[in-house]
Amino acid sequence: MSRVDFYHLQNQRLEDVLPKLLEKAYALGKKIVVKIGNEERVEFLNSWLWTYNDNSFLPHGSRKDGSAERQPIWLTAANDVPNGAEFLFLTDGAQIEPETICRFERVFNIFDGNSEESLMQARQLWKTLKQQNIDIFYWQKNENGVWEQKG
Repeated sequence: MSRVDFYHLQNQRLEDVLPKLLEKAYALGKKIVVKIGNEERVEFLNSWLWTYNDNSFLPHGSRKDGSAERQPIWLTAANDVPNGAEFLFLTDGAQIEPETICRFERVFNIFDGNSEESLMQARQLWKTLKQQNIDIFYWQKNENGVWEQKG
């Protein structure tokens, strides 16, 4: 059964949160696909992941890089999963059909709590998944900047 984790960004930028979550997921030895809202953001995040930290390395690529099937972390705005990913990250309003979620072991839905549209999308997905009895978890950073499971 799939597990879906909702990460509610409030005072953080995706660019600061995504690399850390990807590092943890990659350390588990899982292949990952990151579905991003549009191609422009795909290429921005693709570049960002090469430079965000001089002491860290996340092997990844996008359509522009090619060799999709060999990329441990694949960034895309499409519905493709050419690397056989077990984990899916949804960012920047990217959406997925609820019935597709069961294809993945884990789904990380990272949404912008300052965007009414993102909040509405996250709430709708939560309700849909709840009706399907999928394991869902909600995370928010506490005052110390640590992710804390809520509700």
